[in-house]
Amino acid sequence: MVTLGVLISGRGSNLQAILRAIADGRLSARVAVVVSNIEGAPGLAHASAAGVPTVVISHRGWPSREEYDAHLVGVLRAHHVELVCLAGFMRRLTPVLIDAFPHRVLNVHPSLLPAFPGVDAQRQALEHGVRVAGCTVHLVTPTIDAGPIVLQACVPVTDDDTVDTLAARILEEEHRVYPEAIRLVSEGLGRVEGRRWISTGRTAPLSDADGRG
Repeated sequence: MVTLGVLISGRGSNLQAILRAIADGRLSARVAVVVSNIEGAPGLAHASAAGVPTVVISHRGWPSREEYDAHLVGVLRAHHVELVCLAGFMRRLTPVLIDAFPHRVLNVHPSLLPAFPGVDAQRQALEHGVRVAGCTVHLVTPTIDAGPIVLQACVPVTDDDTVDTLAARILEEEHRVYPEAIRLVSEGLGRVEGRRWISTGRTAPLSDADGRG
């Protein structure tokens, strides 16, 4: 069983998906701590309701991002975290944290990377007129949204889609694939070669045989 630390800044819907997967037995893990950089982030209440310890570490007032991340590493290590999961954590991580957990920091992004990295990925997808969008779970590197891709899932883009409707469908896929990606990494069912994640184990079947996953 892997010990997780989940970092959030907002509503924590992916945190909830991780907790559901653990409760359902789909993921052999324990969330040891949920950390937010925002006081009163709604996801903190979800964590507390599940009996998970929470910590708020405001990003304001630190001399540098590196010093903030060093403090964050200390909190994660104090809770014996083995795998760090970003779940809407709106902070760019520095090598201080990434190097403390080599190939053990995961993020989920609402696009089919390497397309549309950064913010407003759903809006970028609509503006570019793509016919397929989706989400990507990847290992975190110092370059934003550029780490090895562990899993992806696709959703169709319709002519009447708005940013909100597309984002909602993508979010459903995030909730589905993020726990599975955590399982793959935590169970050592893959390895990193350069910029690639090479799977060495079977991925659990994902619902809807429509080419997703």
